[in-house]
Amino acid sequence: MSFRREKYVPRGGPDGGDGGDGGSIIFQVDANLATLVDYRQKAHIKAGRGTHGKGKDMTGARGSNAVVRVPPGTIVRSEAGEVVADLVEPGSTLVFLKGGRGGRGNARFATARMQAPRRADPGEPGEQMTVRLELSLLADVGLVGFPNAGKSTLLSRLSAARPKIANYPFTTLSPNLGIVQWAEYESFVLADLPGLIEGAHTGKGLGTRFLRHIERTRTLLFTLESISEDPRLEFETLREELAGFDRALLDKPYAIAYTKADLLGQDPVVEDPFQDLDVPRFVISAVSGRGLKEMTTFLGTEVKRIREIEAADQEPAVP
Repeated sequence: MSFRREKYVPRGGPDGGDGGDGGSIIFQVDANLATLVDYRQKAHIKAGRGTHGKGKDMTGARGSNAVVRVPPGTIVRSEAGEVVADLVEPGSTLVFLKGGRGGRGNARFATARMQAPRRADPGEPGEQMTVRLELSLLADVGLVGFPNAGKSTLLSRLSAARPKIANYPFTTLSPNLGIVQWAEYESFVLADLPGLIEGAHTGKGLGTRFLRHIERTRTLLFTLESISEDPRLEFETLREELAGFDRALLDKPYAIAYTKADLLGQDPVVEDPFQDLDVPRFVISAVSGRGLKEMTTFLGTEVKRIREIEAADQEPAVP
C-alpha cells in the first residue's frame, strides 16, 4: 500500500504496485540424461518467490522458475502411487506446479468514490506436491537373464558403452544403455538390465526396480549361458518372473542367445532344448565374436520392422 508523495502534490493518489507472481516448477525432458541420480539426495525443489510491489505503480519481479531436467521415460507418481505425468518426448516441457499469483497493490482499488483506498491484497501460495520420480528406460532391445549371464560383456562388445563387469552376481546395479550399429546408417538402443532372480516380481534381488525397465522395450533378448545344465528351466523361470510383474510382457517379441560359447571349446555342439518354439536362437561369444553379426542383424531388422509399424499407427487417418 503506497500513496504518491511529491512536492506540490499534496493529495497524491494511491500508487502501490502489484506483487510479482511466484515461479513455477517445470519438468524438461533432456535426451542427454540417462539417470535420475541427481535427485537422489535432493528432497526439496522450490521455485523463486515473487518480490513485493513498490510505489510509483511498480510491479514486483516474477519469481524464477525451477526447471527439473529429467531423462526420457521418467514417470512422475503421486504419494498414492498414481501416475501424474509420463515424460517421454525429448525436448518437451511440462509446467507441473504453477506459482502463486502476486498480491494486488492499493492502486488497483481506486474508484471515483474511493480515491484513497487503504487496501492491498496478499498474494496466493503456489502449488506444492510430494512426488516420486521413476525411470522406465526407452530402449529398443532389453537383455533379460540371470545375474552373471554375460549381458554387460555383450553390451560392451556391441557398443561403446562400458558397464562394470566382474565375475560375481549383481555387478550391474543400474541399467546401462548402448547404441549398436548393425548396418550403414542403421542402429538400435540396447539396454543391459540388472539380472533377474527367482522371486524378482515380488521384490527379491533388485526386483521391480529392474522389471519396470522392460515395459518400454520393443523386443527382448533372453541371455542363457551355453554351459548351463538346464537352459530351458532358466528360460521358463525368467518368463514366469516377467508374467508375475505384468503378463503383457509375454506378448513382446523375443529371441534367445546362448552366451559364453567360447567356454565350450572349438566348434562346439550345443544342444537345443527349444526346438518346439518358433523363436530365433543364437549361439554367441562376446569374447571371440562368434554369432554376433548374425544376431545383431536380426535384432536390427526386427527393431526396424516394429518402428515402422509404430510410425504407421501414429499417422493420422486420411479423410
